Amino acid sequence: MAKRPSSQTSLPSREEVVSFITQAQGKVGKREIAHHFNIKGNDRIWLKQILKDLEIEGVVDRRGKTVHKAGQLPPMVLADITKRDRDGELIAVPTEWDEEHGSVPTIIIVSPRKPRPGMPVAGVGDRALLRVEPLKPGDIHHYSGRVTKIIAKKQAQVLGIFRSLPEGGGRLIPVDKKARDQELQIRPGDEGEAQDGDLIAVSIVKHGRFGLPTAKVKERLGSVKSEKAISLIAIFAHNIPNEFPKAVLDEAAAAKPATLDGREDWRTLPLVTIDPPDAKDHDDAVHAVPDDDPNNAGGFIVTVAIADVSAYVHPGSAMDREAQERGNSVYFPDRVVPMLPERISNDLCSLRPREDRPALAVRMVIGPDGRKIRHSFHRVMMRSAEKLSYQQAQEAIDGRPDEVTAPILDTILKPLWAAYELVKKARDIREPLFLDLPERKIVLKADGTVDRVFVPQRLEAHKLIEEFMILANVAAAEALEQAQSDLIYRVHDEPSLEKMRSLSEVLASIGLKIPGQGPIRPELFNRILRSVDGSEHQLFINEVVLRSQSQAEYAAENYGHFGLNLKRYAHFTSPIRRYADLIVHRALVSALKFGKDGLPASTTRAELIEISAKISAAERRAMAAERETIDRLIAHFLADRIGATFQGQISGVSKAGLFIKLNETGADGFVPAATIGDDYYRYDEVTHSMRGEDTGETYRLGDKVEVKLVEAAPVAGALRFELLTKGRFTGKTGGGGRKGGKRPARRAKATEASARSPTRVKVKRRGRA
Repeated sequence: MAKRPSSQTSLPSREEVVSFITQAQGKVGKREIAHHFNIKGNDRIWLKQILKDLEIEGVVDRRGKTVHKAGQLPPMVLADITKRDRDGELIAVPTEWDEEHGSVPTIIIVSPRKPRPGMPVAGVGDRALLRVEPLKPGDIHHYSGRVTKIIAKKQAQVLGIFRSLPEGGGRLIPVDKKARDQELQIRPGDEGEAQDGDLIAVSIVKHGRFGLPTAKVKERLGSVKSEKAISLIAIFAHNIPNEFPKAVLDEAAAAKPATLDGREDWRTLPLVTIDPPDAKDHDDAVHAVPDDDPNNAGGFIVTVAIADVSAYVHPGSAMDREAQERGNSVYFPDRVVPMLPERISNDLCSLRPREDRPALAVRMVIGPDGRKIRHSFHRVMMRSAEKLSYQQAQEAIDGRPDEVTAPILDTILKPLWAAYELVKKARDIREPLFLDLPERKIVLKADGTVDRVFVPQRLEAHKLIEEFMILANVAAAEALEQAQSDLIYRVHDEPSLEKMRSLSEVLASIGLKIPGQGPIRPELFNRILRSVDGSEHQLFINEVVLRSQSQAEYAAENYGHFGLNLKRYAHFTSPIRRYADLIVHRALVSALKFGKDGLPASTTRAELIEISAKISAAERRAMAAERETIDRLIAHFLADRIGATFQGQISGVSKAGLFIKLNETGADGFVPAATIGDDYYRYDEVTHSMRGEDTGETYRLGDKVEVKLVEAAPVAGALRFELLTKGRFTGKTGGGGRKGGKRPARRAKATEASARSPTRVKVKRRGRA
């Protein structure tokens, strides 16, 4: 035990040192203690020994150069954010905790009222550095904390197929295509209730230098043989919130239908909803009538009414916090993960026919040239006249009305189509980017298995609704700018120079050029698309042009929408399923003085910047999850067709091999370079092709091919093909080469890993030492 130096009588007692450590704010170490008690010179040796004795006795804990009272958290602590409580608040626990001091203390994360730009935004699963303060005894939680730095963002859960071992435990085969050869070891006792073949979620317990990483089963998701589990893979892999906290559900259940109080009464205006036949929520309704103003002869008045979600989801509420965390609804073939509880999305806010519903509406005056002359916004109570499907509305216009559409054909539907014909004129003059890419739809059977994959017909009814929604979104952005209100824009930047160079190389491979001068505009791409219209390259070039585009996102700063060729654009028309639209609704309520429920006056631009980043990330997360689910379902669908042949097109070329898109289903698969033929194929980056060194046989991007399905890995969503079609011959001789017909059937020699992880395939010289 340290002895007090005989020459020094003003040194603090042990109790005084412990008291200072307990009560001090901020970092506490030997230097801070010495400074507080004015301990200098050789007396620092005494202090060092005192702290060592206190640590040995378990009175204080030391981490690095900081020290704090045992059983208490230091002012700055590394913590893992584990969940949200019933009120939607983030809860964390210290990363390290000695159980000798009792149960692990919980920390409730306090969000600043006015976040600064660049301030870290934490979420469930993150590891963060927190500044903590103890709460009063008896509180549910032990500490409050503020995030000062995020150390590690949440990792997507590791999902895979459990393969049991006779001695207990087992192995996890990851579902991720890029990690199929990276198995995880699950020790006996850590497999929980998982059975062989189950889809499971695990957490990595140990990742040492040698041997397989060790994992522990966190959740059993069911048998992978059930295609209903496919969407669950994406939900868990991307950490998509899938269950509403109790506080959110309680808040939704307590919501009362909005009243006419303070709203315009539009219940006699025959607005109609036009949606997919299986839609459960209807958040937009439309109406059109010829303008009777003699100064606008031939013009129309188009009205778009949007469900007033702001009447039910208020800033800072549990529903609001959860909606912001989700960012948007996520759509899978077998389920929807909604942004808002069903009580709100499918009931109170859904514009059901002949039921009173609150709405924000925009009335737009359209000139005979199709341009919007002016607009006005209104907060209303409406009553939809009818609920129509796209097909139903289109068939009525095409002369096949049914019992629902016949009575409204002349009074409602024909004026809508007449107004749309005008709007199309202005759209064609504006010339947005016209991409023609078929959107494949998966139809499931009652048991969740795939029934068929088809391309739904693109109807004028779809385009009508799209154009009216675009007009309404533009009007919302213009109204808020005129009111000098901050808002969240929907922005889309022009393609980067790097992407333009890459596009130029692809086009050159089929003899097309991009004009070398002038600004980059959508019409430039439209000329390219028109030049291949009806040719064998049409679909391929449309996809290549799409890949060359930047990704649209949300931003508090406006830099326009390149694809739509619009100077200002904001999402206003889908607040049930997109949080950005709810922000725009609130901004309109505030700016146009429509009463309460608006954007709080304290909302800063920095907050909108933060929200824009969060919901843009959520959108990308949803897109990836939806795309991966489609890949897995189609792989399931084709799994029993091994050996079947398909027509397709080369959609990608790399050193590893060829990527093939099938015509029938739109499925993507891979042909490893090592299985292409009997030549040595070199990858030409400039022409995006593979060419045989001896024969000159060439496969290039966009070529039509016939392939045989060799392997389907449904959980990974991966397909491996064998190429049956010969390549083009460039005139190079030396290896002889065939001149027509199919490539002879041959045994594919690529390994399973090469198909599932194409970047690991090496191009091998065949028949050579």
